[in-house]
Amino acid sequence: MAEHLSQSELDYPFKLLEYFNGFRVSKVIFSACELGVFDLLLQAQKPLSAEHVARELGASVDGMERLMDVLVGIEILEVERVEGTALYSSSDVANLYLAKGSAKSLHDMIIYQSQTIYPLWNNMADAVREGKNQNEKTFGLSAEDIFQTIYRSEEEMLKFMGLMNSTWSIDGHDIVTAFNLSDFKTVVDLGGCSGALAREFIRAYPTSSVIVFDIPKVIETAQKHFSEQHENIVYQGGDFFDGDIPSGDLYILARIIHDWKEEKGLTLLNKIHSCCKPGGGVLLVEALLFENRRGPVMAQVFSLNMLVQTEGREHPPSKYSHMLSAAGFQNIQVCRTGKSYDAILAIK
Repeated sequence: MAEHLSQSELDYPFKLLEYFNGFRVSKVIFSACELGVFDLLLQAQKPLSAEHVARELGASVDGMERLMDVLVGIEILEVERVEGTALYSSSDVANLYLAKGSAKSLHDMIIYQSQTIYPLWNNMADAVREGKNQNEKTFGLSAEDIFQTIYRSEEEMLKFMGLMNSTWSIDGHDIVTAFNLSDFKTVVDLGGCSGALAREFIRAYPTSSVIVFDIPKVIETAQKHFSEQHENIVYQGGDFFDGDIPSGDLYILARIIHDWKEEKGLTLLNKIHSCCKPGGGVLLVEALLFENRRGPVMAQVFSLNMLVQTEGREHPPSKYSHMLSAAGFQNIQVCRTGKSYDAILAIK
């Protein structure tokens, strides 16, 4: 970042102003998703005027025109003038990632960011000052039980599951193919939520089977709303901290260890090691910091999010390697995908 904040910034702070206004750009995209702009444009299959979009979505023409003009400015929408009327259409990127109907839709991720993460980040200064999450201040719920807050209603549970679906629709394949996992025939996805990562695993390794393991109310909701019938995927309710966990060849912990303080994560790894078959393994999926913690910026941002929402943080590979070794695992391998999430494989 320092190279960008060069001498020219002293003359006029272009880069700083871009950072300052970043939240407004985010809210433009969030609002367009919540209003259904991208869905309507995709369904129409032709350019539409702001007046037409506003009428269909129950919005003001003036407000919709301003919103869509910003979306054109940030190259998410395209515009052409026909007989004096501006007609808007979605870019290929918007159709692929922002409309609900796409297989790679990030719509649910955006809704979660807008309605859950954004309010939490309004209290970031307090999180930094106090060194703890802001669930109580933001949602009026205990700061101690983070998943009581995340799953505080079925609506919120569905939002979180939608977030997981969006995440693994773009990152899942890279994660499950970071290493050759074809020798692991019985896989247990601990905290597997909606089963989205399990489905990616089965696509890559169709001769394996996956047990999606999560607390009972999550499993019930997943089976009701998200599960696709697949003979190689089984849903099982339980508590991986306080109850028994299924026996397996490979245990997946995708964005799990980063939620908790180190001692709690180590307790879980010890438990997995005791259940894991000899020659079996554990696959950690996390956003890995560099060893000097100077990046990647997205992993640093995720770590700050862990402060405001959970009791955990993001770590460099050496921290996870130390925890895995302390639990008895060996042959630890690290794969940086170059995308949002990375993978670590360790063997018993």
